[in-house]
Amino acid sequence: MSTNKLTLRFRCPAELEGELPRPVAANQGVPDWLKMMPAKAFSDINLRDEETIKRCPPFVDAMTCGFLIPLVCDLRIENGQITWDNELPPGSLDFPRSPIGFHDKGQVTGTPLFDSDRFIIKFHNLWTIEAPEGYALFFTHPVNRFDLPFTTLSGLVDCDRYTDTWIHFPAHWHDTNFRGILPKGTPIAQCIPVKRESWVCETSSFTPEETQQAREFRDTMRGESGLYRRQFRA
Repeated sequence: MSTNKLTLRFRCPAELEGELPRPVAANQGVPDWLKMMPAKAFSDINLRDEETIKRCPPFVDAMTCGFLIPLVCDLRIENGQITWDNELPPGSLDFPRSPIGFHDKGQVTGTPLFDSDRFIIKFHNLWTIEAPEGYALFFTHPVNRFDLPFTTLSGLVDCDRYTDTWIHFPAHWHDTNFRGILPKGTPIAQCIPVKRESWVCETSSFTPEETQQAREFRDTMRGESGLYRRQFRA
């Protein structure tokens, strides 16, 4: 059996080796709340224990797909200000010295993100990322991480070609009541490899045979808990 694996190559300036938290496979960055939540909970509607989203493979598989990019250092949020203490060594390359920057509010004019009194923050990432030939990377907010006080904007980058400079992550700081420390290593973006391919959309109605097949399958699903997880999950 072949052991060849597709690889994402993360690189940083030599001066920052050991200074930066490393990207991790998303399945190694599962949040504590998911680990600690029960697999079943009592339903006041059905009057019985029901499986929680912890037992929902699509929910969990989305969270554990791809890689997580970590926050460079602690951020302190207080009185509407974001501060940090992060001394990076001088380097042979020109890289951002701060963990975050800002986008002028005018750059999101006409979008639901526009606020005349607020900036869009930008998380700085000091890892370059190289994907295999034919692959782009879909960068998005860490999937299902509703606990984070910000929402990272999504983007698609051809990282098999764009390989020798930084990719930073604009984000909307939606929790204006947040006070405290956003710790170093907090995931600021999730990157999921996407193969570039051409697709078309085809629509149709069920044939009588397909209708019967769907009816039988739905009946089976109702009678067998965890069928998707046992028989269809890759």
